[in-house]
Amino acid sequence: QVQLAESGGGLVQAGGSLRLSCAASGRAFSNYAMGWFRQAPGKEREFVSSISRRSLWTHYADSVEGRFTISRDNAKNTVYLQMNSLKPEDTAVYSCGADLDGSGTTDWFAYEYRGQGTQVTVSS
Repeated sequence: QVQLAESGGGLVQAGGSLRLSCAASGRAFSNYAMGWFRQAPGKEREFVSSISRRSLWTHYADSVEGRFTISRDNAKNTVYLQMNSLKPEDTAVYSCGADLDGSGTTDWFAYEYRGQGTQVTVSS
């Protein structure tokens, strides 16, 4: 069993930065690829980024490529999402997921464990 807890969200002006954290409890964090997703009001949840078990690869949605950076620290059981050059359209609840399959899929429901999310609001 893995429990995930996101933190680091908040209110920021357009052009600003935030760093989200997702802390995992339980064993074998390094057995999971990790992903970040977001859901804006009235919209479907969308894939943001994922990272492999040993940080050998990362994937990004086109909308965040070049602005967001995913990373992980397996010793701390934590995955991060550094978000720079934020835009109002980045406003959403950001959630992390743990993928035992290791593929870092863009399908939220394929992640065995999923967090509750943290709110990010970007003002114009």
